[in-house]
Amino acid sequence: MVSTVAISSSRIPPAFSGFRIAQVSDLHNAKFGKDNSTLLRMLSESGPDIIVITGDLVDSAHTDIDTALSFAKEAVQIAPVYYVTGNHEARLTEYGRLRTGLETAGVTVLEDKTVWLERDGGKIMLIGLSDPDFTVKGDMFGEVPSMAGTKLESLAGSEGGYTILLSHRPELFETYADCGIGLVLSGHAHGGQFRLPLIGGLVAPNQGLFPKFDAGLYTDDSTDMVVSRSIGNSIIPFRFNNRPEIVLVELCAE
Repeated sequence: MVSTVAISSSRIPPAFSGFRIAQVSDLHNAKFGKDNSTLLRMLSESGPDIIVITGDLVDSAHTDIDTALSFAKEAVQIAPVYYVTGNHEARLTEYGRLRTGLETAGVTVLEDKTVWLERDGGKIMLIGLSDPDFTVKGDMFGEVPSMAGTKLESLAGSEGGYTILLSHRPELFETYADCGIGLVLSGHAHGGQFRLPLIGGLVAPNQGLFPKFDAGLYTDDSTDMVVSRSIGNSIIPFRFNNRPEIVLVELCAE
């Protein structure tokens, strides 16, 4: 399914009103239709200005880099694609091959990097953080140690304006807000895997039971974070009350 989220802010340049971002997170080498034709059709019909992949494009337990690259090659025909890593990429011995293949396909790989999005004279900074597991390994129920704050301060600089961060990890939301990020697009939590009425998600990596950030929109002062329920599965092969989703974010200048 496609879930639409509207984000309004006085910091969004007027030129970016109506700008649409399609988010694909935690695909884990899943296939929806032959050669992911169903997923690609849904992306195309969403009419995105850009597509962002927020980590775990592949699954470290049953890695299929060719399938991941095939999806990427088709996705860039729909809209410019930007990619950040997840914890599963950090486990790959073949990550270099995946990164090179994505770049060859035309995907912009953001490993602790920034790019500027420009539209009709307006500019937004897009920041990508590499998954912290490339530096320090975490565990299923522990909080991941991270230098995200230091990295973000360095990457965002002091130019001001509206910033969008692609980062796999929603559990670091407080850090993102402290750095004044405008919008964070994240995944990793898989919607809490099993969603219970009035309670929400049951369990998520690095958040444990009843995770605080499992799915949807979270706001802290001037920072919004959208957490995708993701598309694929990993350790637990099924979901309950938790449909896979593409997230379509539409920006609106106030």
